[in-house]
Order: sequence, then structure tokens, then C-alpha cells
Amino acid sequence: MKRSIGFISFMLIAATIPCAQSRAENRIDVQRSDAPELSAYGRHAIGVRTLHFVNPGQIDILKIDPQSAKPDPLPRYDRPLTVEVWYPAEPNAHGTTALKAFIRDGKTEVELLGKAIRDAAPDRDVTGLPLVIISHGFPGNRYLLSPLAENIASKGYVVAAIDHLDSTYQTMSARGFSSTLVNRPLDQLFVLNQIARLSHDPKSFLDGKVDTNDTAVIGYSMGGYGALIVAGAGVTRKAAESVDYPLAAPYGTLRIHESGSESHSAMVDPRVKTAIVFAPWGMNSGFFDRETVRGVRTPMLFVAGSVDDVAGYENGVRATWQAATTVDRALLTFENANHNAGAVMPPPKEANKVDKDLGFNIADHYIDAVWDNVRMNNISQHFVTAWLGKYLKTDSRMDAYLELVPEANSGVWAVGEDGTPKPEHSYWKGFQDRTAKGLRFERLKAGQ
Repeated sequence: MKRSIGFISFMLIAATIPCAQSRAENRIDVQRSDAPELSAYGRHAIGVRTLHFVNPGQIDILKIDPQSAKPDPLPRYDRPLTVEVWYPAEPNAHGTTALKAFIRDGKTEVELLGKAIRDAAPDRDVTGLPLVIISHGFPGNRYLLSPLAENIASKGYVVAAIDHLDSTYQTMSARGFSSTLVNRPLDQLFVLNQIARLSHDPKSFLDGKVDTNDTAVIGYSMGGYGALIVAGAGVTRKAAESVDYPLAAPYGTLRIHESGSESHSAMVDPRVKTAIVFAPWGMNSGFFDRETVRGVRTPMLFVAGSVDDVAGYENGVRATWQAATTVDRALLTFENANHNAGAVMPPPKEANKVDKDLGFNIADHYIDAVWDNVRMNNISQHFVTAWLGKYLKTDSRMDAYLELVPEANSGVWAVGEDGTPKPEHSYWKGFQDRTAKGLRFERLKAGQ
């Protein structure tokens, strides 16, 4: 009889497994039990809306054939950009929290679930919030960094994440990389200007809600490349002239971003007070060098994996951080993480399949071989909160979360029974005992 009951129980449990899997959700708001202090969501309810902008008269890179004669004039088009905006919402807002997003194959649309209420009314009691612009990698989309976007919106920011045409999952192509090189910083600044316009439009939900004079740009990979240019790091002359770069922009269309040029100098916008770059691409490929990176004019937080084989670490992200000698800057390193360190959302459940056209499991686009996505996201939320709090909100309390022993593994946990730190306590502030592992946080002052 026991055997029979056990068998029946096993079958009942087994029968529930497919149902449980079918109910699995793609959450972007997960907070692990070991998440550091500042990763917790803030006090604001969150709303989210989709905006559509068009940047007129842009050079149409995809219509230029680098193997043919240079067209005169260069072809131009009106460049469409879709932008997702997260913002503090009315406390009692209710509605759907689903985001519809395409994954890496560019064909499969999935549902992401977070805390932000679609089209919620903005909080009437908040005004003049700082702006954060988020820029994805190549390829990617405006939802790739959504765990970070809605998290920081809950802390009193307006967050605008861009779909960059020619480098989203649905619009990318090999030549789209050339478009990305030219358009990434232009897109970021154009969206800044559009949000500034809406902040003074009585018909817009952003009217009076955002102060674009306090703006940060956050970029991942090619988004980080664009953020570096916006912050003042021009590209090298060799890259601008497309010398020995098969994927470079054709016929000198990248010269607009050349270090020292009038066009690039004019792009440095005083409204941008800081930038945060995850695995910024460019230094290891010759598009930046130590001289051009000295043009950076805003404090910067760099985030990287120590074995990044796309942007590079020692000759890439770390070298870029070291070269930005004109500003205060910090480098957060995930030891043994690769290119996805800290930025990318967890892979949607639908991504766990091999795509015959791509030739790999789509989930591999999102994951890291060593670090858990949610763990990395929580750590990034913590440090981004501290960094933005310091440089956009001038909150001096954030200094304690940024003044750390460089090697997390060497931090000493020494706390009395009443929770008071002892003199020898040097553990990373905001991290629970035994949870600051495998990380480095290094800071350099301007001039160093």
C-alpha cells in the first residue's frame, strides 16, 4: 500500500511540473537575499511609458556602399528612435506591469514582469528629477538593462532607455555596426534634448517632472562607447578615417567624433554631470587611445569583468579607466566575469533554445559562465545608486558606500553584538557578512 501511495504521489508531483514551468515568470525585479543594501527598491511607485522620437536629416550609413564611389551628397533620412521611460508614479497606481520585449533572435516576443505600472500617472508631488539615459549594446534593445532602469526610477529619477536603430535585435546587420559607431552618441544627445523639450511641455506627462541639467548617461558595451564620446573622449584619427578598420564608418562619417575636432568638442554637454559605463568597447580596438580618453570631462564609474574577451580588460576597460586622468573615476571589477558583467538582465525562459540561424543557444547572449545575472544586477543597482546619489543628487551619505578597501576579499567583518562596527571593521559598507566576494572597487582622482 505504501508503495502504491508513493507512486501515486510521485505521479501527482510530476504532473504539476509542466504547469509550474508554464507559470514561470521573467522577473526583472528580483532581489536576492544576499543583495547589498542600496540595491533595494526606493520609496516611489514606478510608471513606464513608451515614447517615439524622430531625429531628422541624419546620414543614412546603411545606404552608403563603401566599395563604391563616395555619394555626393551623402544620403540622409529621418531617424526613428523608440524610448522607454520609467518614472516615479502616483502611490496608488494600478495596472499591468508587463513589458513586451523581443529577445536575441529578433523573432520571439516575451513578457518581462517588474514593478512599473504601464502608463501610470506621474507622482504629482515630485518635480525636477534628475535624468538618466540608458544605452544598450550591439545588439540589444531598450529592455536589456531594465532591471537597473526601473530600480533607479524608484529612487527618484526619470530613466530613458533607447532602442538604437540598426543595432536592436530586430534591426541589426553587419553594416549596422558602422551605423552604431556614428549614431550612438548622437542618439543619446538627441534623446536628452527631446526629454528636455517634454519637461517644458504642458501636454506631456514629463512637464515639470525632470531637470535635464542633472543628467547621467549609462551605457553597456557600444552604449558605453557612445557614453565615452558624450563625456568627452573622442575617437582616434585612424578610426575616424576608417584606416585598417573593415567595420568602420565609411567615407569619414565618423570624423564628427574625432578627438580634438570642433564637431566633437561641441558635443560635450554641460547637462551631463556623470556617466556610468559597463564594458565600454573601443580602447582595445584602437577607436580610443590614452590621449583621446584624456578628453573625458565628467566623473565616471566603469564596470567590467576581469576576463572580458569583447571589450578587453587590461587593454580595454581598465586601460580606459586609467587613461581618464582629467576626472575622478572608479572601476568596479567582477572577477572572472566576461563581457556581460553587471549590466544584462537574466535570460528570459524562452531564450533557452538553440537558434539554427544564430547557431547558438539564445540564453548564452545574456548569461555569464561564472556569475549569476541577478547577483550581478543587484550589485550594479547598489553601486549605481551610490554613484548617482553622489554625482546627481550631491548626497554626501553615498561617500561611505564608495570609500572601500579595493579588494572585497580582504575586507574584515568585525561588528559587536549590538551591531556597532569595531575599529578593525573594513568590510564593504552595505554588504552583509560573507557576501562581498570576488569583487574589486578601485578609485582614482583627477590627475592620477
